[in-house]
Amino acid sequence: MTTIGIIANPASGKDIRRLVSHATVIDNNEKVNIIERIILGAQTFGVKKIYVMPDSFMMGYKVTEKLELSGELKVDIEILDMKIKASPKDTQTAAALLEEMQVGCIVVLGGDGTHRLVAKSINKVPLIGISTGTNNAYPKMLEGTVAGMAAAAAATNAIDYETYCERDKIIEVYKNGELVDISLMDAVVSDEIYIGAKAIWDLKTIQHIVVSSCHPASIGFSSILGANIKIDASDDFGASLKINSGDNHFLAPIAAGAIVEVTSEEIQKIELGETFYLEPDYKGMIALDGEREVGFEAGDRLGFKIVRNGPRHVVVERILESALENGFFQR
Repeated sequence: MTTIGIIANPASGKDIRRLVSHATVIDNNEKVNIIERIILGAQTFGVKKIYVMPDSFMMGYKVTEKLELSGELKVDIEILDMKIKASPKDTQTAAALLEEMQVGCIVVLGGDGTHRLVAKSINKVPLIGISTGTNNAYPKMLEGTVAGMAAAAAATNAIDYETYCERDKIIEVYKNGELVDISLMDAVVSDEIYIGAKAIWDLKTIQHIVVSSCHPASIGFSSILGANIKIDASDDFGASLKINSGDNHFLAPIAAGAIVEVTSEEIQKIELGETFYLEPDYKGMIALDGEREVGFEAGDRLGFKIVRNGPRHVVVERILESALENGFFQR
């Protein structure tokens, strides 16, 4: 049976950066609308069953009810059998279940932090990310209908999806030689000592930024490097930058509508498989894809290794172009 999974984070796009920038608000009602369009796109192109992560807003149930009432639902929808904790753990649990079930594709609604949690739990199942967060360097703004079509193209094996997926880079984060966590796009070392609201936003507290990829068209903390260098997802290297010291002065969009002047030292490239080390003389936190996760003490040895061992993401335009060539749309 052709299946896909949908993970929609009800908490994405609700962090403190909403208060200190001008970010777009995508509320849970709009996420319900996006899920509806994913389902309609997927069922039209051959998906027979769709698994949806349960959540505190009951998005999966609301979508099922709406589509049943309108008579448009033609596919079997099943809410994953898992106990929700209304915490980030739900995303990881759902992703792990979908990986174990070997669904044909997972569509994720969330920001960088949500996709990082999914990346920690999957390795084989292809991923399509839809941006519904605050600062989104990894997931892109994508129409739900198109995401559903692309997920169907991958899940039905209508084309050779191995060719139309790319393995992502990740940043492995080590503390005193022990792997403690990962990030998809950026790891930010700050001298803040409290987790607080988790989202990091005060530029003055940041000491170092490590990125796997960056681009001048991105937003968030990876854009600080993106204002100086372009590193594509396909490039076999990343980079590190020390800020708030040095002679390099430039502007960078660190949040929606928030363009700030940054002072930095010179960028250091980090080759794939190479570990970049820091030994801070201060206590602080490491934010992973925008959220403070890892605490450290003065004198701890921090390591950041960029490896191509992340999720396998579907290149939507490429997979649908191939689908076109293979008669996917013909009836």
